[in-house]
Amino acid sequence: MDGIDYEMEGTVFDIQRFSIHDGPGVRTIVFLKGCPLRCRWCSNPESQNPEPELFYRASSCIHCGQCVPICPVKALSRDNPGFVDREKCIRCGTCAGVCPTDALTVSGKKMTIRQVMIELRKDATQYRRSGGGITLSGGEPLFQHEFARELLKACHEQGWNTAMETTGYTTRDIVRDVMPHVDHALIDLKVVDPQSHQANTGVDNRIILENALCIASLTHAVVRVPVVSGVNDNEEAIGAIGRFAKLMPGVDTVHLLPYHTYGENKYALLGRPYPMGDLPNLKPENIAHLTKVIEDLGLRCQIGG
Repeated sequence: MDGIDYEMEGTVFDIQRFSIHDGPGVRTIVFLKGCPLRCRWCSNPESQNPEPELFYRASSCIHCGQCVPICPVKALSRDNPGFVDREKCIRCGTCAGVCPTDALTVSGKKMTIRQVMIELRKDATQYRRSGGGITLSGGEPLFQHEFARELLKACHEQGWNTAMETTGYTTRDIVRDVMPHVDHALIDLKVVDPQSHQANTGVDNRIILENALCIASLTHAVVRVPVVSGVNDNEEAIGAIGRFAKLMPGVDTVHLLPYHTYGENKYALLGRPYPMGDLPNLKPENIAHLTKVIEDLGLRCQIGG
């Protein structure tokens, strides 16, 4: 294995421990910032911008005023709708540093490979006991492909299993550079129809579909489908994804993930409207009939995963 650059920096917005849904065994998920897609149902909107983002939680604010005078661009005022003028804010985090109640916090920080590994080693015993390991998520981990590659290499050096959640929206060269270090790829496919994909994510899906085939040829892959009312919660859309999955080398499993609103509050923290309005959560029983569409194609299907 090539040398590992432990001093390389990336932008991480969360490290989540004890996951059992994002690869085999017990896993730690490292969330990397930056994503070229703008999925309307995104549950991690703070992941989209590659730079740190400022959260403002109005319910925690005691209006002490300590943050207002120290903002270098005068972006904070009780006269502002939402308190933070997002057009002025440069996301420097100076205000969060003096907030006594954490009403202002910064999502995302620069970390080196070495710093991330220090955090991951805290759970190494769990990986060994469960056959688990590390999962990179986001955002789109391949947006920070060099950092992702070096982190995966460092994990493999420790003997840990690696996985990655990916939309596949990247270049073929990046796929071939990173995927040899990934033991399990969790490929997020929304719809096959290009017009629907463009309307709901902001990007064309041709490169996604091409890269999905490539990724599946390089490592073990599972297809994951966020099932969203009015987008792909029908037999035609799910059948198209299933037929495409049949073309992917070695893929035998599809996960259907019911739409949820768990990330809705984050939009308010970022001063943004929630794109999905008041669309209700889907329950597993709402999409149970779609599993048969996948199974009739000879693939395994589960709800959640």
